[in-house]
Amino acid sequence: MPATVLDEEQTKNLLRQVLVELLEERRSEFHQLVIEAIEEVALANAIRAGRQNEFVGEDEIRAVLEA
Repeated sequence: MPATVLDEEQTKNLLRQVLVELLEERRSEFHQLVIEAIEEVALANAIRAGRQNEFVGEDEIRAVLEA
C-alpha cells in the first residue's frame, strides 16, 4: 500500500473534521478524554510541587503513624 502524504493544510482540515465528528457523535468519550487529560496535568503538577520539599525518612513516617 503506497504511503499518503498530507501537506499542512490537509492535515489541519483532517484534524478539524475528526474533532468535529468526535464532538458530535461521541460527546461522552470526548468529555472523558478531556477529564483524564486535566487529571494527568494536575497529577504532574502535584508531583512537581511535592518534589520541592524535603523527603521524609521511613522512621519519621512510622513514628507519626504509631503516635
